[in-house]
Amino acid sequence: MVTRQSITFLQGVRFDGAGLVPAIAQQWDTREVLMLAWMNREALERTMATGQATYFSRSRQALWVKGETSGHRQQVRSVSLDCDGDTVLLMVDQIDGACHTGDRTCFDAICVDLGPS
Repeated sequence: MVTRQSITFLQGVRFDGAGLVPAIAQQWDTREVLMLAWMNREALERTMATGQATYFSRSRQALWVKGETSGHRQQVRSVSLDCDGDTVLLMVDQIDGACHTGDRTCFDAICVDLGPS
């Protein structure tokens, strides 16, 4: 359903020269950062209309619904825009792993701890 709020939101998005905007998916309750993907306007509109995270694959040049083949879906609870309008934040309920490797998050492969020595 298109609402006045969603139209205002979409007008605030600054897509890059390729018509894309980065989208960060974060687990809504634990605040765990899960992944980063890309959205074009259609992917963002579909996400907002269906509540299922839909992204744009730069390699395939096509839309994809997260978990459509793997079952590892993302039910979107909210969509936010950063202060510059050039990054989208999706607060999601992640079903199983978010990463294409099957891991819970894409950000656990290599970590450099910069804490106090």
